[in-house]
Amino acid sequence: MLKQNLQQKLLQKISPVQIQTMKLLELPLIQLEQRIKKELEENPILEEEDTNLEEQTDETADSTEEEFTLEDYMDEDIPNYKTSMNNNSKDESKEYSTISNSVGLQQLLEEQLAFQYLDNRKHTLGLFIIGSIDSDGYLRRDLPAIADDLAFKMGMEATAKELEEILKIIQTFDPPGVGARTLKECLLIQLRNKEQTKEVKDAEFILADCFEEFSKKHYPKIILKLNIDEDTLKNAVHEILKLNPKPGTGSENIYTEQAQLIIPDFILEFKNGEPELSLNSYNIPELRINRDYSEIVDNYSHKSSLTQEDRETINFVKQKIESARWFIDSIKQRQQTLLSTMNAIIAFQTEYFKTGDDSNLRPMILKDIADMTDMDVSTVSRVVNSKYVQCDWGIFALKFFFSEGIQSDTGEVSTREVKNIILKCIEKEDKQSPLTDEELRDILKNKGYPIARRTIAKYREKMNIPVARLRREI
Repeated sequence: MLKQNLQQKLLQKISPVQIQTMKLLELPLIQLEQRIKKELEENPILEEEDTNLEEQTDETADSTEEEFTLEDYMDEDIPNYKTSMNNNSKDESKEYSTISNSVGLQQLLEEQLAFQYLDNRKHTLGLFIIGSIDSDGYLRRDLPAIADDLAFKMGMEATAKELEEILKIIQTFDPPGVGARTLKECLLIQLRNKEQTKEVKDAEFILADCFEEFSKKHYPKIILKLNIDEDTLKNAVHEILKLNPKPGTGSENIYTEQAQLIIPDFILEFKNGEPELSLNSYNIPELRINRDYSEIVDNYSHKSSLTQEDRETINFVKQKIESARWFIDSIKQRQQTLLSTMNAIIAFQTEYFKTGDDSNLRPMILKDIADMTDMDVSTVSRVVNSKYVQCDWGIFALKFFFSEGIQSDTGEVSTREVKNIILKCIEKEDKQSPLTDEELRDILKNKGYPIARRTIAKYREKMNIPVARLRREI
């Protein structure tokens, strides 16, 4: 038996503008600029607001209306003036590329390969191996696997032995150590490229026979195994510590300089003791809807006789106008959300922004800012992600201002303050007898921070500080 029931449901639907705004919130400044340029290229209805041009006279406006018609739009999907548009900012000196270091390293290696006396086959094999080297300068794939790729992608048969010969040539290139398959091989390559002093030869001897003991800093075992004195070991270790464990990141060129660029999203200044926050408008144009298209749609919509092609074109233009409005509204909403969130962070961390003293950073989590702004935690998270603020003390990622709190003898303090104490203790420790986590716990307890040893270990690991045994020096 069939029954009909009425049910009431409360559903929350997210509008297209809200979806677009959430996506734009996540973008840092340079990516936002690229996103706007893409929208300008894809939507001819959207254009930049040129504030430097004077308004058109009535005569010019009338002339434009006479010359530009719906038929012109129907003849070409995109008007000619759009295909030649220059979306770049007037200030070209602020245009930065975001090419990664791996591209620069690959080009550097390919240039050196070109100077080798190799036949076409060996040169092709060399290029393929270089393409498999990562941004750190390592070849992390086995040669048999590379041989399989060569056969599959290029139809070339090559043995692992043949590839090994080409790899040995690449391992002589700059930067020293590039093309290594392991850290041990990387360090040994660099030592063989140095002047062969006694210290360098001893270092090579130690790495070749006692790499595992060296990596774990088991120095007494190395002395016993190789039958050397402590001074010999100390001098050899000194040579090893000069080497670069990631040779790819050491190639200084224009690509690395550009890749490290950070453009702040916010500018914070204090005037007469009061904070003044502004959004960085770097290369971000003001946007508007092209009036010509809107007027044409209005004019043609009132005509009684329209062909099917006219109607389809008008509907298409209407969709583009609506899309342009959504995009402009999303940009405005993004700006408002960013300013609201950053103002809340400033209000919460006012003492830090005034003094620049890390001890004045209050414990703060995403929910604190969400409560202050009446936003969802996920929205605050999108704002904080990959955003930077410039203030009197430098440029900081917004994540810098967030940290959990712990109880001390004087009240709640930020975990950042505790991490700074740990870091300072480790910097001042006796390197021949480094502080253990238990000793760090006792030091913090005496300073009024009763923290468990496991918590100390967690903070130390987050700061990429190794355990005491691995910090020992001879």
